[in-house]
Order: sequence, then structure tokens, then C-alpha cells
Amino acid sequence: MPDIQSVAVFCGSRPGGDPVYRRAAEALGDGLARSGKTLIFGGGRIGLMGAVADAALKAGGRVIGVIPDFLTRTEVAHPGVSELIVTDTMHVRKTRMFELADAFVSMPGGLGTFDETFEIITWRQLRLHDKPVLICDVAGSAGPLLALIDAAIAHGFAEPEVRRLYQRVDGVAALLGKLGKMSAGAGGEAALL
Repeated sequence: MPDIQSVAVFCGSRPGGDPVYRRAAEALGDGLARSGKTLIFGGGRIGLMGAVADAALKAGGRVIGVIPDFLTRTEVAHPGVSELIVTDTMHVRKTRMFELADAFVSMPGGLGTFDETFEIITWRQLRLHDKPVLICDVAGSAGPLLALIDAAIAHGFAEPEVRRLYQRVDGVAALLGKLGKMSAGAGGEAALL
């Protein structure tokens, strides 16, 4: 199987309350660029989205932003990306990011990040793809999201096997190391649960 060439990063359009989140986003963008991987992201120039894109661009990487037209005004589309794809809707945005990416990384963020992360995990559960999904735990940020999955399992709404649909990775350095060893489409077992 081929190496991972492009990575979709889901992250906040806000910087968060701790500078560690911005530093992690910058380290991820820099690391993806230095490893020759194209960054696919939400297209905004603000928050962690802007930080990951700016760092990748500064390191000479290829950056593709995908943003719906209505958000070009509120999130301010990033003007310096290698390619900016403007879509009609949020749904088309997520589909286009899915099509462009060989793997997915969830970083700290808010409701939009949760939505994107859960949707891509659900698509994997439904066997719509078998691409790797990595949840980067930055200073404990992944805990509440993973606790929600654990609660669904505990209450009988999901089987424990759903945990095989994604991987939790502790920090950006470990995440970049793991991405470097993965193949596109080799995301592990994707079972219809």
C-alpha cells in the first residue's frame, strides 16, 4: 500500500485557552510539511486552523483549504494556501476533505471539530472508508471526547469494538511518528458494528 500523502486535520477555529494548543497545531503543520505530506484543512486563517496552515506553509508544505462560501466571510478564508476550494455547503466541504485525504487527525477544537471527528469515525464504522483516524491528545484535550464514546459503550449504544475505528495518540511528536509508519487505507479493521 502507498504511504500517506495527504492528511485532513480537524481543529478549532479558535485558539483555545492554553498556548499549548497553538504550539501543538504549529508543530503538526511543520511536521506534515517536513515529511512531504499535504495538509488538508478547513480553510480558515484564524484559530488553530490558521496556526496549522501557517506553520505548514512556512516549512514549504502544500496546503489545501476547503471552506464553504458562507464561512469565507465569518472565518476569513486563508489567503496564502496552495489551493483554496470553496464549496456550497458544509456537507460538500466534509465530503471534499474526505476525498482529498489519506488519513485524518483530530486536534483540539469545539463543536465543529467534534462533528467532523465523529462523522469520519462513523463513516469508517459504516465501511465507507478504511483510512486511519488519529485523535491527538494535547494536554488531556481528547479526554472528554473519548469519555463520550466510553459512555455510549457503557449505556449499550455502541459495542466496545468501535474503539478500533480510531487511535488515540499522546501528542504531536508521537502522532507524526505514527503517520510516518502508516500506509494509506491501512487504517485497521473497519467493522460494521
